[in-house]
Amino acid sequence: MDTLALDFNRRLREYALLMRLDKPIGTLLLLWPTLWALWLAAGGMPEPKILLVFVGGVFLMRSAGCVINDFADRNIDGHVRRTRQRPLAAGRVAPREALALFAGLVLLAFTLVLLLDPLTIALSPVAVILAASYPFMKRYTHLPQVVLGTAFAWAIPMAFAAETGTVPAQAWLLFAITVIWTTAYDTLYAMVDREDDLKIGVKSTAILFGRADRLIVGLLQAAMIAGLLWLGAWQQLSLPYYLGVGAAAALLIQQQWLIRRREAEHCFQAFLANNRVGMAIFAGIFFHFLFQ
Repeated sequence: MDTLALDFNRRLREYALLMRLDKPIGTLLLLWPTLWALWLAAGGMPEPKILLVFVGGVFLMRSAGCVINDFADRNIDGHVRRTRQRPLAAGRVAPREALALFAGLVLLAFTLVLLLDPLTIALSPVAVILAASYPFMKRYTHLPQVVLGTAFAWAIPMAFAAETGTVPAQAWLLFAITVIWTTAYDTLYAMVDREDDLKIGVKSTAILFGRADRLIVGLLQAAMIAGLLWLGAWQQLSLPYYLGVGAAAALLIQQQWLIRRREAEHCFQAFLANNRVGMAIFAGIFFHFLFQ
């Protein structure tokens, strides 16, 4: 019995690692634009049920995305220093177990969506398609980061649909801003693995941009800030929002300083720092509505 219990606990630990429960940065980066959209769509605090459904959905879909990513890369991760000890790459979890876990997480997320309106339910299959297809894109295109951005941003039209019953034009502007932001920070992430990826033939924007990587990431970050300023003017948002956007811009400038020598460790630090960028923008939106 003790042996069975130990084995069960070991399996749970491996599944938790497969879902990246020890690395919440991906969940946070998906959560922030979802919260931006919910607050903007609701004009303040969203309905509690909708908020809980989306927060739960973010956790489940990010976990599912990590599982299917490791399934897709199970024969690649062993050749990359940063990923060679992942459960699938190291043989501690079988591929069929990963697929079953992915299916279970997606089913749970869809069950949550069923608590919402028909339009949000109708939009939800796109989120699954994007999450499932993204890990395979690096074999066919140098733009998998754009696909990831689209997957992360898809919560935005769903949030507006859940709160308003429609997907207005401002939702698509926020969608585009999120795709641009995700492409920028995931390029920083790809810069960490660029040398290994070149050896094994994996594609990324970091490889595509080459020595122009810092410039293009900077242009993407500038486009993100410009989009946020446009959104603020369009929606007549107040000073707290612009202070949040200003703080985000300062954090992005700091990231450019971090990556100036393209050192892997500093590129990874710059990637992680995007959590504070998302938080700053949310703080601006939150306090705009709080002080209205």
